[in-house]
Amino acid sequence: MPRAGVVEFRLWPPVAIGAPLLVGWLVTAVAGDPVTLGGWRVPVGWALVVAFAAWNGWALWLFRRHRTGLLPGQETRAMLEDGPFGVSRNPLYVGLLGLYVGLALLVPTFWGLALFPAAVLLVLWGAILPEERFLHEAFGPPYDDYRRRVPRWLGPRRR
Repeated sequence: MPRAGVVEFRLWPPVAIGAPLLVGWLVTAVAGDPVTLGGWRVPVGWALVVAFAAWNGWALWLFRRHRTGLLPGQETRAMLEDGPFGVSRNPLYVGLLGLYVGLALLVPTFWGLALFPAAVLLVLWGAILPEERFLHEAFGPPYDDYRRRVPRWLGPRRR
């Protein structure tokens, strides 16, 4: 039964993003990769992991500061618009997708990189669309205005 103030995900975001990466790793382990990812992959992979830690750490700090729920089942009490939420309506998912690419480069797994679009589509369908519907119902016109101004993924604010 749905609870007031709580997003009903179709698919928990870490599963939506992690499952394609895991499948890619398994295919790489069993069948190998058709191409070799050069030495460039290590510094780029580590840069993405560090960027994830800083970006998602900042977003998580804002959740705590605004005393609003983060995990499934926790109540959403505030609509966040500052920090990373000013350049993405979904900074935690953007961060997790960056981590996905970073880990796929570090392992390395070509198949994990090839399955990246599946992770994007799964998190969009499983988490982002239900969350957007929930936030529209919970916050109404202020959320609709925020949605017009800030892109779903990354980019500059629109007027």
